[in-house]
Amino acid sequence: MAISQKMLAFAERSSWIRKMFEEGAKLKAQYGADQVCDFSLGNPDLPPPAQYQEAVRKVTAAEGPGSHGYMANNGYPFVREAVAKQIGAEQGMAVGQDDILMTVGAAGAINVTMKALLDPGDEVIILAPFFVEYNFYVDNHGGATKIVNTAQDFSLDLAAIEAAITSKTKAIIINSPNNPTGQIYSSAELAGLAEVLKKAPQTVYLISDEPYRKIVYDNHTVPSIFAAYPNSLIVSSYSKDLSLPGERIGYIAVHPEIEGKAQLLGAMTLANRILGFVNAPALMQRVVAELQGITVDTSIYTRRRELFCKVLSEAGYEFVPPKGAFYMFPKSPIGDDAQFVGLLAEEKILGVPGRGFGMPGYFRLAFCVEDAVISRSAEGFKKALAKAKTLA
Repeated sequence: MAISQKMLAFAERSSWIRKMFEEGAKLKAQYGADQVCDFSLGNPDLPPPAQYQEAVRKVTAAEGPGSHGYMANNGYPFVREAVAKQIGAEQGMAVGQDDILMTVGAAGAINVTMKALLDPGDEVIILAPFFVEYNFYVDNHGGATKIVNTAQDFSLDLAAIEAAITSKTKAIIINSPNNPTGQIYSSAELAGLAEVLKKAPQTVYLISDEPYRKIVYDNHTVPSIFAAYPNSLIVSSYSKDLSLPGERIGYIAVHPEIEGKAQLLGAMTLANRILGFVNAPALMQRVVAELQGITVDTSIYTRRRELFCKVLSEAGYEFVPPKGAFYMFPKSPIGDDAQFVGLLAEEKILGVPGRGFGMPGYFRLAFCVEDAVISRSAEGFKKALAKAKTLA
């Protein structure tokens, strides 16, 4: 076999979203795309805001010599200054341009952070359910993940986190609003988490993955991670709030008072280069500098969330309404979540088993789709649940 055994194992672990995508392609070919309700992928369907096109025109019109050349590995200073101002407003404290590093999306940001922090064997705590790629990002840099379940409502289980910390723990990754649950961790939870981390005999870094920060519902807010804990970093992107996932533009923001800041920033800047990213895309850096504080029309996601909650409630499913992001994470009516997702597929509905996110017994539905797709799914959800009851 030419490829590594590790990659074969990784492919098996990460296969659920891919499997459902392939199943969706088959169903669409057989019945027509307008007959299939595809909730499998978290790929934003809203167009970027109108200001995006204006920013692209402005930036390209102003191009001159070197506009598409290399720059410092941490990004253009004026871009980092613009991002720092926005982060400072969100976090409630002064953040400088030197606290920001521009990256190739949030995925690049996490890999850069892991490369800078981890020695072989260091542990990183991740909270289930979680974005499946976290496991791979930690492994990329010699670390080991330690999975801790959240509470029944997907809030933080502080006792479980404290029990998981060892002398090898280097960091914990949180994702709020969360993919796949939509949960937002409260200020009180973050304060409690900070107290837990402070008890560790060594520095434990808190890494907050925040690409859904601006997609929230019912007047919820995403609390400041910097206000809670000084040894914290934010990794994020413009994939969701500006609908630019394919442009691969993101950033790392470090707490102004983080321990060993100069060394950490130096290591992350070096990691940006030696991991092969070199620097974040030059054009997109200049574009997002013009778009700080701008988002897509999140009222559309709000409307879809309300519609989906109605569809699932009327069909008889158990779920915690998401506070943010664009996912539902209902409980599977039978123990085997993969089998139930199969029943949904029989009704031309595509979801992803919860086991793909480290939490069997649930399934994820992405509502970054047209309203009509959600409405059309109502009868199929009822029929799948009826089938499931005959198996229970």
